[in-house]
Amino acid sequence: MSRNKRKTSAWQALAVTTICVLFVMTALVGLYKCFSQEPTLKDSTTPALNGDPSAPQELRSGQQGGNILSTASERKEHYYTILLGGLDDENGGSDTNLLVALDADQKEINVVSLPRDTLLDVSWSVKKLNNAYHHGGISQTQAEITRLLGIPVDYYVTVDLRAFVELVNAIGGVDFDIPVNMDYDDPYQDLHIHFQSGLRHLDGAEALQVVRWRQNNDGTGYATADIGRIGTQQEFLKAVAKQTLQISNWDKVSAMAEIFEKWVETDLKLSNLIWLGEQALTIGNDNIAFHTLPGDGSGYYKGGSYYVLDPEATLDMVNTYFNPYKHDLTMDDLHILVP
Repeated sequence: MSRNKRKTSAWQALAVTTICVLFVMTALVGLYKCFSQEPTLKDSTTPALNGDPSAPQELRSGQQGGNILSTASERKEHYYTILLGGLDDENGGSDTNLLVALDADQKEINVVSLPRDTLLDVSWSVKKLNNAYHHGGISQTQAEITRLLGIPVDYYVTVDLRAFVELVNAIGGVDFDIPVNMDYDDPYQDLHIHFQSGLRHLDGAEALQVVRWRQNNDGTGYATADIGRIGTQQEFLKAVAKQTLQISNWDKVSAMAEIFEKWVETDLKLSNLIWLGEQALTIGNDNIAFHTLPGDGSGYYKGGSYYVLDPEATLDMVNTYFNPYKHDLTMDDLHILVP
């Protein structure tokens, strides 16, 4: 009889424990869902999104330009565009710009690198994309990208490059295949970059050197100049995403949150970030695709060196991967300056 009581008691304890665990899990999920909220789209006709008002409007032949976005355009549901800007504290500008398109319905994330020397139709003497930050911060950069590509940039997230170092360190470093030999010394900045090509485990400081390197002191480097650097950045971001989404890093969420709070600025609410993070985890690393705006990195405009976009190829890329509308854009929707 006593044996039966002990057996029954053990099963009762297991049942009670299981119910308690399920109750706690349900409560946590409920709390999580309360804080998870899908972003609300802004009005895309605001003046801030219309770019430099004093731009000379020197567009390609036959292009209309002046693309003020219309709220009448029917947008895809659960589709958001977010500008990710990497801020260079030493130079006081936007060193890296990525446009992210998250399509929660199609389970896709597309990321396009926007070359820093991309030619803009603006009134400033230096008509490069990274110069937009000096003329109005991240909001001006948003405005110029919106006008350039004919699509709204719904939100922004700016990341100080020091966060990059801390994040890589927080996840225990990243294994990365360095594509070329890197040998660069700048004694004035106390900057010394020396890596042999091949697989290497990089800590945060080493990773930042690798993704920012452009060429060696002797002039050798990527065959495609800054586009080669963008390719390395994209491959490294893939490696970081893969490493970050591993289960073994879930216990580092609090450390990542501290890094985010310290070095990241955004116009997204915390509840929106939770929702976007939930979608990203659901979509997974395998469904994240990286692109680069198509163009000529050796282009010139009025004696200056620029990255000149290919209008037709750019339009095709936008419609295929970054168009939040249910209808295709036309060349008149874009605002591309071609010498």
